Amino acid sequence: MKPSLPVQPNHIAILRLSALGDVCNLVPTVRALQRQWPHARITWIIGKGEHSLLAGLSGVEFVVYDKATGLTGMRAIWRELADTRFDVLLHMQQAIRASVLSLGLKANVRVGYDKARAKDAQHWFTQHQLAPHANAHVLESFMDFARLLGVEDDRLEWNLAVPAIAYEEARGISGDTPYLVINPCSNARLRNFRNWSVEGYASVIEHAWVQHGLKSVLTGGGSPLEREMGDQIEALCQSGSVINAIGGTSLKGVLALIDNARAVIAPDTGPAHMGNAMGTPTLGLYATTNPQRAAPYLWRDFAVDAYPDAVRTYLHKSVDEVSWGQRVRHADAMDLIKADDVIAKLDALLAHSAAHTTTGLSDES
Repeated sequence: MKPSLPVQPNHIAILRLSALGDVCNLVPTVRALQRQWPHARITWIIGKGEHSLLAGLSGVEFVVYDKATGLTGMRAIWRELADTRFDVLLHMQQAIRASVLSLGLKANVRVGYDKARAKDAQHWFTQHQLAPHANAHVLESFMDFARLLGVEDDRLEWNLAVPAIAYEEARGISGDTPYLVINPCSNARLRNFRNWSVEGYASVIEHAWVQHGLKSVLTGGGSPLEREMGDQIEALCQSGSVINAIGGTSLKGVLALIDNARAVIAPDTGPAHMGNAMGTPTLGLYATTNPQRAAPYLWRDFAVDAYPDAVRTYLHKSVDEVSWGQRVRHADAMDLIKADDVIAKLDALLAHSAAHTTTGLSDES
């Protein structure tokens, strides 16, 4: 007999290890659970890098898993939680690694994705599945877990923890002049073609500098690819128009930079969703993934959307003919994004932000 969902949970477990953008999109679900049950404990089993981004999130106990430790690291977590039984485990990671990790956790009931959204046979590892939700944004898919438990107040709230030392780090990079944050690269995973062109970014930086008086701060990890791309962008730009901080920031430092920026520009990668979480106007660049599913949630109207063109050009289909999560895995797909389109969206985003700041309205699009 399938166990019942808890009416008044005392201890909720969240299993979501990665990635940076996804954990940002999950935080509103945590806040919704906290509003519904303010006295419930929430334990979040999370990846190492993701924890460094969210550390200090109020009301949440983190258990950190480093995927590099493999099964050894899983066993360590099982030992750490051996005496803990959760009222409910929200299995929010569609990956076999997370499902294996879930096997060593004690929970009265396990909740996962519906069959249409589950991957790697995740529904085999859970007892309750979400109701189907066709064409859901990633953030909405997470919020569906709270709704299944009976949460009705699903307004969006983040309140990420950013320490004072991170703002000091950010000021040391940006100085006192107004700026954009541009994170030009996404994760260098196999056939993960999400990066736009060096020339395109340089054109946007030139426009921001000449027309808006905004410097551009480049952020990103320290991989050779990211450093090389940052150097190439900087070489094409006017002196003084760009600050290359790629490989030179902490994740909390990037959050602080984003918090004080006029806007964020990024492809489908973590800092786009970090911008969304901090309430900073965010312009996403999309061709290989569907922005209706994965763009910064509050700023979907300002995403540059070349995805339909990419599906038509490289998959020879229309968007309606491909699955909701379909990716266009072609190295040239991001070249369908034109600099003029990005510049037009940036102008509109800055105008929207200025108007809403003047009138005191929300920055939600």
